[in-house]
Amino acid sequence: MGVRLNVIQDFLNQQDDLTAVARFARLHDEGKVEESLYQSQIPLTQPEQGQQYGFQVDLDACTGCKACVVGCNKLNGLDEDEAWRSVGVIHGGAAEAPVQRTVTTACHHCLDPGCMKGCPVGAYEKDAQTGIVKHLDDQCIGCHYCTLTCPYEVPQFNKRLGIVRKCDMCQDRLAEGEAPACVESCPNGAISIKIVEISEVLDDAQGDAFLPGAPSPGITAPTTTYTTASSLPRNVLPANFYNVRPAAKHLPLVVLLVLIQLSVGAFGIDALMNWGAYTELASTLGRTQSLVALSMGVLALFASTFHIGRPQYAFRAFIGLRTSWMSREIIAFGAFVKLGAIYALSFWKPEWFIALGVPDRLSMTMPEIQRALSLTTSAVGFIAMCCSVMLYVVTGRKWWSGTSTSIKFFGTTALLGLGTIAWATCLSAKFDSGQALSTAFHQLLSWFVFVAVLKMLFEASMFRHLWDKQQGDLKRTAILMSRALKEVTTWRFILGLLGGVAIPGALLLAGSQASATSTHVAFTFALLFAVAGELLERTLFFTAVSAPRMPGSVGS
Repeated sequence: MGVRLNVIQDFLNQQDDLTAVARFARLHDEGKVEESLYQSQIPLTQPEQGQQYGFQVDLDACTGCKACVVGCNKLNGLDEDEAWRSVGVIHGGAAEAPVQRTVTTACHHCLDPGCMKGCPVGAYEKDAQTGIVKHLDDQCIGCHYCTLTCPYEVPQFNKRLGIVRKCDMCQDRLAEGEAPACVESCPNGAISIKIVEISEVLDDAQGDAFLPGAPSPGITAPTTTYTTASSLPRNVLPANFYNVRPAAKHLPLVVLLVLIQLSVGAFGIDALMNWGAYTELASTLGRTQSLVALSMGVLALFASTFHIGRPQYAFRAFIGLRTSWMSREIIAFGAFVKLGAIYALSFWKPEWFIALGVPDRLSMTMPEIQRALSLTTSAVGFIAMCCSVMLYVVTGRKWWSGTSTSIKFFGTTALLGLGTIAWATCLSAKFDSGQALSTAFHQLLSWFVFVAVLKMLFEASMFRHLWDKQQGDLKRTAILMSRALKEVTTWRFILGLLGGVAIPGALLLAGSQASATSTHVAFTFALLFAVAGELLERTLFFTAVSAPRMPGSVGS
C-alpha cells in the first residue's frame, strides 16, 4: 500500500514541475535570459510590398553535420538519390591563419528565377506575396531545361517520376507558422527564414556579393544571405574549385541537334540553288534530297522525345512561348518539319496538289510552287535554328556563348547541308552522265571541305585557354577536352578530318578520272564520317561545359 502511495505522490510532484517552456518564460521574466541567445527561426509577419522570404545561413554556426539534408529528405519524402539541400566547404587564408567554413545551400528563390523563365510548360510559379518559387509537379514534362537555366543546379530530375522537383521552402509549413524541415533540423540554428528587402538583394547582385566562387548573383538575383562575424580572406574558394568533371551527355539532344541541323542545312542549300543559277538542277535533285532531309528532320524530332520524362504531355510546350526559348524552338521546328513534308510531297505526289487546285488558286506552276515552298521551309528552319542557339545562350555559360554556339550550330548546318546535297548530286550522276551534275558536285565538294576546315579550326582554338592564368570557365572546358574527354575529342577530329577533308580532298584531286560509282561510295563514307564527327562535337558541347557552382566538398 505504501509503495502505491509513493508512486501517486511522485506523479503529483511531476505535475507541479514546470515545463521547459514555462521555466524559460520564468527566467525571461526575471531578466536572466539575454535575448541575443534566441531568435525566431521564421518571421512572425508576412512580407510587405518590396519584400519576400529568403534563407539566411550563419556560416559560423554551420558545422556541416548535414542534419538539414536528412530533415529535408525525410519530411519531403525524397528518393534515396534525390537531395534538395546540399552541404559544401569554402576555405582559404594563409598557413598561419587558415579559414574554413561549411556552407549549406538549397533553392535561393531568386527575384528573376532562371528555372521559371526557361520552362516551356509553365511548371514554375513565384508566389506574389512570399516570393517563394514553387515547382508544379503535375505540370512538368521532364524536359530537363530548368536544370540548365538555373545557375545553381537547384532543380533535380527524378528518373522514377520522370519530372523535375525542387525545394519550395516548405511553403505549407510556413503558412501554418511552422519552420521548414531544414531550419527545424539544424541543431545549431544555422538556417533561418528572414524577410529580405528586394532593393537590397538587387544592390547586392550588382556588386556580386554572394559566396566566393559561386555563380554571379547578377544572373538571377538569389535571395539567400550568408553571414559571418569575421571577414573572409580574398583567396577563399570552394573546396572543389579546381575539380573539373564532365557534365551530362544528353544523348537525345545530341542526336536531335545534329540531325535537325542536317535537315535545315539541306533545305537551305536547296533553297539557294532554287533561287540561284541551279534552278533546273535543284528540280532534278528535289525528289531525292527532300526525302532525305525530311527523314532526318522527323528522326530528329523522334529522338528528342527520349529526353523528356513525360513525352505524352509534350503538347504543353506552347504554354511558355512568351518567355521560353525552348517553347519557341519546339514550335518552330515542328512547323519546319511540316513544311518540309509538304515540299517533299510536291515532288512525290504532285497530282495531289493539282487535284486540290493549288496551282490554279495561286496562279503558279508546280515548279514555282516548289521554289516557294523551298524558300519558306528554309526560312522557318533558319528561325528555328536561331531559337535553338538562344536556348543555350540564355543559360549564361561561356562555353555556350552566342558567338561560339552560333558558329557550331550554323557550321554543322552548312557542312551537313552541303554534304547531303552533294551526296544527292553524286547519286544522280550515277544515272545521268551530264556535265552539269559533275560540275555541281565538285563545287559543292569544295565548299564542303572549306566549311569543315574552318569549323574544326574554330573548335581547336579552344585549347589556347589551357594557358590562361585564371581558372575560368573556358580553361576548365579546355582541361576537360584534353584530359577526361580526351578520347571523345581525339575521335571527333579524326572523323572530322577523314570525312570533311581527306576523302573529299582525294575526290577533288581525282576529278573526273574516278568512276561515278566509286565516287558515290567514297563520298557516302565521307558523309557518314562527317556526321559521326559532328555527333561527337555535339557530345563535347554538352559534356565539356563548365561553369561556377555552389560550393561542394573536396571530392565532388
